[in-house]
Amino acid sequence: MENLMFVYCSCKVIWTLLITILGYASSLPVGDDSICTAEELAKYSIIFTGKWSQTAFPKQYPLYRPPAQWSSMLGVTHSSDYSMWKKNEYASNGVRDFAEKGEAWVLMKEIEEAGEKIQSVHGIFSAPAISSGTGQTSTELEVHSRHPLVSFVVRIVPSPDWFVGIDSLNLCEGDHWMEEVSVDLFPYDAGTDSGFTFSSPNFATIPQDTVTEITCSSPSHPANSFYYPKLKILPPIAQVTMVKIKKNQLGLPVPYLNLPAKSNEIIDSVSETPLDCEVSQWSSWGLCRGVCRKTGTKIRTRFVLLQPANNGMPCPNLDEETGCEPENCV
Repeated sequence: MENLMFVYCSCKVIWTLLITILGYASSLPVGDDSICTAEELAKYSIIFTGKWSQTAFPKQYPLYRPPAQWSSMLGVTHSSDYSMWKKNEYASNGVRDFAEKGEAWVLMKEIEEAGEKIQSVHGIFSAPAISSGTGQTSTELEVHSRHPLVSFVVRIVPSPDWFVGIDSLNLCEGDHWMEEVSVDLFPYDAGTDSGFTFSSPNFATIPQDTVTEITCSSPSHPANSFYYPKLKILPPIAQVTMVKIKKNQLGLPVPYLNLPAKSNEIIDSVSETPLDCEVSQWSSWGLCRGVCRKTGTKIRTRFVLLQPANNGMPCPNLDEETGCEPENCV
């Protein structure tokens, strides 16, 4: 009987201890930002670098009306209670408008409403557009120990609904802020427009799809502007760098010298994507031409769909000739 009582008491103690631990754990805040014990505020310079060059992305590269370029950047510093966009989830109306048309009004309203409702937003930041596929733009942002996450979007122009961005990057590492972080960026499809190419007409996706990453093989369609089946991965189409702004002894921010804009030559030397020639199917054979009772010739043709680039496979012969017997001879 004494042994049974001992077992009972032991189980009761263990159970009580387990409940206490679980109760304590459930009272902790949830999210990546819950463990930030760094100083309350930190400021960063954020530099966006476009790497969308014709050498890195030769297929259907937009040269005219409009040429390759980037929209303005729209970003937010926030807690884990807020999400601007997430891969494999549906884009909000604001992200849809921004990705399709570059219109920021609805997205800014969504951010403001989230900040007022659940106090999940610390601040909004923006940077100017870039008028070419390569170049830089920059601005400053402020994070808070309760709002250490950074998210932003930049629209790819022209495109149906394609963008690059970051979702909830945590700049806090325990008791300190990261000094510098760089992230390579790749294209995403907002899932709201069904176009395959940069210049596709507006054609809404019904029902709406989720946000998906565009790769060299997905969507798996030869018409896709980012379809490079011989590559393992796409080269980065952009990069973002965030550098913590230090304070001098007077407590004032130290002036930050922006990174020099990378020239096309530098960017092109880094990523050179070969593009093979693409040709159409053969036409039907033409009429057989020649002298009666002698072997004649007939010809079929094809044309170039896509010119090769960066030492890609050259175009084959566009004409083919074969022997034939002339018809309707007198």
